[in-house]
Amino acid sequence: MNSVRMDKWLWAARFFKTRALAAKACELGRVQSNGQPAKSAREVRAGDMLKITTPGGEFQVGVMQLSEVRGPASVAQTLYRETEESKELRLKVAAERKAMHEFEQLPAGKPSKRNRGKIIRFRGRG
Repeated sequence: MNSVRMDKWLWAARFFKTRALAAKACELGRVQSNGQPAKSAREVRAGDMLKITTPGGEFQVGVMQLSEVRGPASVAQTLYRETEESKELRLKVAAERKAMHEFEQLPAGKPSKRNRGKIIRFRGRG
């Protein structure tokens, strides 16, 4: 096997829970291969450098192995190697996010009926 579809590899490497989510991320430009935006049908080869943006953070990884099959997490981690800068940046962002929770002030009780209506309208559900 010389190459694998981008969405299959992202799914097999456990960056996304489903292939559909991996394909959607490619469509939205959240995946770059060797500095170029990658479509879901693009072929991934060993040695490619990928930049992947997920809700969990931004990853810069080098492709080590190819797989079309989603296996255990321990096997999925052997498919790629994350760069040191990427690891440091993700840890820094996680620490900042954790620190922000300490300064966040939560309301004392549940919202009133009027405030609840405002929240619903703000979220675009009503």
